[in-house]
Amino acid sequence: MLGGNTVIFKPASDAPFTGLRLYELLHQAGLPVGVFNYVTGAGASVGEELFQNPDVSGVIFTGSKSAGMEIYRKVAQHDFARPCIIEMSGKNAAIIMPSAKIEDAAEGVMRSAFGFGGQKCSACSRVYVHKQAVKPFVEALIEATKRQKIGSPVERDTFLGPLINEQALNKYQKAIALGKKEGTVLYGGHRITKGELANGFFVEPAIVTDAPKNSKLFEEEFFTPVLAVAEVKSLDEAITLANSSGYGLTAGIFTENGQEQEEFFTRIEAGAVYCNRRGGATTGAWPGVQSFGGWKGSGSSGKNALGPHYIQQFMREQSQTIVIPESTGPTKAPQFDAFQRRGMDHTDAITPRRW
Repeated sequence: MLGGNTVIFKPASDAPFTGLRLYELLHQAGLPVGVFNYVTGAGASVGEELFQNPDVSGVIFTGSKSAGMEIYRKVAQHDFARPCIIEMSGKNAAIIMPSAKIEDAAEGVMRSAFGFGGQKCSACSRVYVHKQAVKPFVEALIEATKRQKIGSPVERDTFLGPLINEQALNKYQKAIALGKKEGTVLYGGHRITKGELANGFFVEPAIVTDAPKNSKLFEEEFFTPVLAVAEVKSLDEAITLANSSGYGLTAGIFTENGQEQEEFFTRIEAGAVYCNRRGGATTGAWPGVQSFGGWKGSGSSGKNALGPHYIQQFMREQSQTIVIPESTGPTKAPQFDAFQRRGMDHTDAITPRRW
């Protein structure tokens, strides 16, 4: 809308309510009718129509890599290219070095890995811990995880609510089975089948150790509260492993060493990166402070949301030139600035237009 476009917004079919509330708030704030439009339905029907319809000028999608890449390919099948911005999955790594404040690192990783049940693209799902810090970090991580309440998300003191659907539960169980086969499920890993939570998709957060570093536990996004922990010998090894993923959304490090901090920020391949963030090792970009988006398989544009280049993707440039004939009389031809600007302040030579 900031780029001058009208919007058709379709939330995930399993989670439509927050989108409805956003629509209601914009309507109450006085946004003209028809500027922001809200629809719901299955991706296979409603979603397919939205990105296939030739009357839709451009598409922006947030979701899985498989769905995002399918949309990206299909949008390009029309008579002309249309803007298509896809924000996709993450397999986000945290690195723990010997100089880290262990309690901060454990709290940050726990919050990032298990907040919202790991059901967010920025969730921390793999940790590379220097061999000198493994034992105290894992012990602190388990203690921090034990303190969190699993229960109804409408209760204020609940930290971990249910998984969103049966498909998510199946992915969780697949990850746990893989953890038992290839490593050690050091903590958690069970579906809750007793008491008042027995009829929902409630599960325990799981911490898995000893799995091979090339295990799918370190490569596949399960979108559930399963965290894989691996021991490394150096920062170089940790960054190399973090960058080996096909994703590049977020990453974090805990270290008090300035040179290690600089090397991490210089070499890490991710769009939103953090150092020593107790509130969430790889999560929690602050609106108005940090832009958010991914590299590689996590995003198509490299221009992060809320960043200085993001809105320009929703606009078209137009260079305007008027050629004024030479004057046949003594009157001097009027001066004219050939380059006009409208809308956002691009550059003096660019006229942004909406999609």
